Amino acid sequence: MIKKLFKYPFMVKLGFKYISIFKRTYHHPFITHRQAYKQLSLDRQAYSKSVIDYFNIKIKVVGTIPKNNHKLYAINHRSLLDIIVMENIFSQHNKSGLWIAKEELFTAVYGDFFKYSGNISVDIQNKKGLISFFKKIKLALHKDKDLNIYIFPEGERNKNTALLPFQSGASKIAKSNKLDVVPVYINDELENVLKHAPYKKKKIIEVHFGDLIQHNELQNNYIKFKQRILND
Repeated sequence: MIKKLFKYPFMVKLGFKYISIFKRTYHHPFITHRQAYKQLSLDRQAYSKSVIDYFNIKIKVVGTIPKNNHKLYAINHRSLLDIIVMENIFSQHNKSGLWIAKEELFTAVYGDFFKYSGNISVDIQNKKGLISFFKKIKLALHKDKDLNIYIFPEGERNKNTALLPFQSGASKIAKSNKLDVVPVYINDELENVLKHAPYKKKKIIEVHFGDLIQHNELQNNYIKFKQRILND
């Protein structure tokens, strides 16, 4: 993914600018955790809006986004653009949250963008690290009752239309922190969208938000939600 990113100099140049912005908040000695998460969310959203505007993309939201916070948003994952699209939506609904992302993203050339922008890394192969990972999430949610968790349950980008098997992390996070799960389906192949951006004519992307679903049997519940969308 990082190699592909460098094909888009606008995103890269802007991203490095925002790393400095993120660091000011991340290292700020006098703000609370809640203030920091809120500011980092606002900064990520500002970055995302710049990219969306530059690519000439319009996002159409289908369904209702919960007004209340302290939710887990379970999102399908096809592209680097997924996060940018979601942050643009969250910016219009006064949402703040943190993303769960693979450890390798935090150690790559572009890793500081993920490290300092208010996200939590996970290495599913490291059992000791997983204990620390779940503790970090619980602590963050305890310090900020309005914080949301954003996660791709498939665990990695999916090149096919069928869902990959869900990792267990999303269900465990929702269960242990008593979070309602909001299913989100991005109804477009955003990797292909990214490939052809920027657009001369406005590109419309549909993002569907479903009713709350149970964390137990998360994948089965999500599949039913997705199938209803595709059948409409």
